Amino acid sequence: MAALLEARHLRVDLHTQRGTATAVRDVSFTLERGDTLGLIGESGCGKSLTALALIGLQPEGARVSGSLRLDGQELVGLADRGWRRLRGNRIAIIFQEPMTALNPVHRVGAQIAEPLRLHRGLGAQAAREKAIALMARVGIPEPARRVDSFPHQFSGGQRQRLMIAMALACEPDVLIADEPTTALDVTVQQQILALIRELVAERGMALVLISHDLGLIAQNARQMLVMYGGAVVESGPAASVFHHPAHPYTRGLLAARPSLAQRLVAHRGDRLPTIPGTVPDLFHLPPGCPFAGRCPFTEDPCFTDTPPRVDLDARHRFWCRRAQVVLRAAGLADEDTA
Repeated sequence: MAALLEARHLRVDLHTQRGTATAVRDVSFTLERGDTLGLIGESGCGKSLTALALIGLQPEGARVSGSLRLDGQELVGLADRGWRRLRGNRIAIIFQEPMTALNPVHRVGAQIAEPLRLHRGLGAQAAREKAIALMARVGIPEPARRVDSFPHQFSGGQRQRLMIAMALACEPDVLIADEPTTALDVTVQQQILALIRELVAERGMALVLISHDLGLIAQNARQMLVMYGGAVVESGPAASVFHHPAHPYTRGLLAARPSLAQRLVAHRGDRLPTIPGTVPDLFHLPPGCPFAGRCPFTEDPCFTDTPPRVDLDARHRFWCRRAQVVLRAAGLADEDTA
């Protein structure tokens, strides 16, 4: 039986005036129905571009290679007409900023109804009634009255709810949420996340959740990918990665997140741990490990040698050529066995 969504060695090359840059390389994962996958990493690590490749919306000039299958159907190389039949129907996305994703000159009800008319063949009145029901389902007050309002007449949290309603209109098999709670206050964040969790459980969708917020991923994803420089540096069940992080980059990310105890005893002027350096430019990535140079375990071969995959167990793995030293430093291996 085929997985619902399966990526194998997914790669995205950007062709620009500066030349060609590999923005995403060798990304692999498998999603079953009802499964949840979290993607974490700093800005510029390839998370959002991976999401766009999953829905066939990569930038102009980008070339996607490798394999991406939805219910066994190969999507890499699919013509635009084929993508239009799937996008918004079987696979949908909640964009990071709803004010730029929603059309400011169209009424929100018409925007929610559009995929219903295109993919389900509903008439204008039936699609409108379904749009009102979806607005009510995501918590928009007085949906029958506000269905003809414009996006600017809603708050930021309500616009995000409208984006969710639009994405869920055709009950897709796969939902991609790219930073769905950015710029929302904590209360609205929790409401939005609770709504997404409820709908995923209710409809058996697979969810790809992208976020900088490690706590959000820990609470809402069963498996996760840690991305850096367009590549996956660690992957596995979320609980395992959070409790036993192996890659130096993963450990650096987790160390930079303050715990409640640290917040309670912190003094003004105290600095959180940081990862030295910055994310490298895509056009100047080292041919070896993308984290080479920022990693405290870097040796000269790290810049040139492709890091091998190291399996911690059947599902938890990371990529590092200095795995034995790294595991000892992380307390995940004994001196005698590593």
